[in-house]
This record gives sequence, structure tokens and C-alpha cells, in this order.
Amino acid sequence: MSKKTRLIATMVIIEVVLAGIWWYLARFGMTNPGRVTPDFQAVVGQTMGMAMGGLLGIGFILFLVAARNDRKAAQDKTRL
Repeated sequence: MSKKTRLIATMVIIEVVLAGIWWYLARFGMTNPGRVTPDFQAVVGQTMGMAMGGLLGIGFILFLVAARNDRKAAQDKTRL
């Protein structure tokens, strides 16, 4: 399995976990309005959105690095 494929699979798994946490917190806020502050939904949305977006940004950079490493490994195989 190439490094790009492993990175994509890992990023998808992490994003799904973060989306699950976001879903849980959003539902918790809706079902327990007395236990959370009035701006709970906005704070959760901003925080989780920033976490997921930041992770995708880092994942894009890591994807480019993984693609470069895959190309280098393929070139090294053909040289030997």
C-alpha cells in the first residue's frame, strides 16, 4: 500500500471520529438545554469546524509529502 493511500485512509478515519464527536456534542446540547450555555452550539460548531479544517489542511500538506516520497521510492526501485 502506498503512503498516499495510507494517509488518505488515516485522514478519513480521523475526520469520521471528529464528525462523530461533533454530532454527539451537538445532540447533547439539543437534548440538555438547561445544562449548557446559550452559545454552546455556536462554540461547538466553531471549535470542531476549526479542528476538522485544520486537520484537512495539514493532511493536504502531508499528502503532497507522501506523493513525493512515493515517487522517490519508485525511482529508487527502478535504479536498482
